[in-house]
Amino acid sequence: MGILANLFTWWDGATLTTMLDTARKGEHVGTDGQGNKYYRAATKQAGKDRRWVIYNGANDSSRVPAEWHGWLHGSFNDVPESHLPPPKIWEVDYTPNATGTPEAYRPKGALEMGGRRASATGDYEAWIPEG
Repeated sequence: MGILANLFTWWDGATLTTMLDTARKGEHVGTDGQGNKYYRAATKQAGKDRRWVIYNGANDSSRVPAEWHGWLHGSFNDVPESHLPPPKIWEVDYTPNATGTPEAYRPKGALEMGGRRASATGDYEAWIPEG
């Protein structure tokens, strides 16, 4: 079902049309650590480069690293690998956005966790209408 999925779906990878346009008009510029491939159009349109990414897996824009995000949006023209600073010791590897998945964070009061939260403590006083 790979070819049919590419023909009719856009949310799970590049469509067949995108792949054909990339092969015809795209110039491969680089690949990031997650396997996403970055392209630019061989000819400029209205004096600007057209730039795009083909994701390695599901289309999730949070998977584009900051340096490639800047390149995609035209903040700089050079390929990011040519002027990257060395990684900092506190930097961590990418983790996908877990919203809407079973791995998403749910606090103790969430309905999926039973809907009970710890009773309030400290200086909290419930409002009681005068009446």
